[in-house]
Amino acid sequence: SGGSFVTLTVYDVLGREVSLLLAAELPAGKHTRQWNAVDFSSGVCFYQLQTDSFMETRKLILMK
Repeated sequence: SGGSFVTLTVYDVLGREVSLLLAAELPAGKHTRQWNAVDFSSGVCFYQLQTDSFMETRKLILMK
């Protein structure tokens, strides 16, 4: 089928989940996701992309 279950989650600097942007089965390929951060203040947070066989966490700087 060529797809994987994918989650994309945003965490605050203390590691608390603040937003689940995606939790779905997606086909292989390039995808985009937009985060409406209007309710969040400026600062450092992290996002984590996870699939069946891959996980990566990166820093994100939110500037308003």
